[in-house]
Amino acid sequence: MIPISTSKFALFVDLENCGAKVSTLLNVLDKVKIRGDILLGRVYGYTDRYSDLKEVLLSNTFTVVPSLRYGISQKNNADILLVIDALEVAYTNPLIDSFCIVSGDSDYTPLVGRLKSMGKFVLGISRSEAASNIFINACNEFQFLENVGPRIRKDSGKKKAAAQKEPLDEAELNKLLCSILEEQTDKDELYASELKGVLLRLRPDFNEKTFGCSTFLKVLDKLSKQFGSLRIRSDNFNVMVSLAAQVSRETAPQLSRDNWKSAIQEQLTRYKDDGFDRINPSILKADIQANYPDFSERALGYKRFSDMLKALEKDGLVAVELDEQGTMLIQVK
Repeated sequence: MIPISTSKFALFVDLENCGAKVSTLLNVLDKVKIRGDILLGRVYGYTDRYSDLKEVLLSNTFTVVPSLRYGISQKNNADILLVIDALEVAYTNPLIDSFCIVSGDSDYTPLVGRLKSMGKFVLGISRSEAASNIFINACNEFQFLENVGPRIRKDSGKKKAAAQKEPLDEAELNKLLCSILEEQTDKDELYASELKGVLLRLRPDFNEKTFGCSTFLKVLDKLSKQFGSLRIRSDNFNVMVSLAAQVSRETAPQLSRDNWKSAIQEQLTRYKDDGFDRINPSILKADIQANYPDFSERALGYKRFSDMLKALEKDGLVAVELDEQGTMLIQVK
């Protein structure tokens, strides 16, 4: 695993695979920026129907490769362009040590193999519906697109226009810092300066004075005392930040035999609103466990999660199907 603070990424996005929603693309950018700097970004398959992405693409200095549709092989044209561009970058830009490919097509597996043979780190991101097991296993790291956004989702009423990020308040800043620390896979804590560097990649408009503090350390101390989710310690004149060992949580909502179907239906509606028509059952279960920490199939009268899905299918809320690889998918209705 390349250290989180030193990775230099090239990001290649297949718009058709990611659903081309502003909120989804912003979540992908945040996920990559937590891991390192994005030195180069390209999107493929752009057409006028994706015009709402213009602000995000321009502000993140993406190069846009339009979709020229001609003949029966039109889809493969973008795939081949992505492969050629990625290899060109790998051979000509020594600064870039990491690649993120937002697509789950197995056709990209040879590209992943070549990049890894050159010592590059490859992060794959794709919708669970379109993700090939071959591509998943080839990547150094892989994440389903449905999991890239916030795991615990709350109803936010009307969606904000263009999914623009609102100015950070103290609660949102605390959540963002916690999410950065949660992404750590190679260490339990970060230098405060390193944490601030990641924060600035995500929110270049961050300023300590906005929170009534003169230094980042004072901001951390303020958040630690207010929310109790950050732990700060000194180490030879360096300040180290980590997640608190035990965060006191409010009384978590409970699932019962009376409300579990409506709770799952709400989660499925969120997937539908985000443009996901089919999802992997493991993603749904993980999100239910995140929202309801004490979730248990047996407590609801079922032996397995698949038995719960059958009950939902019987009620006409979902349709369970198998893809070409034999992987179970939930079709959201």
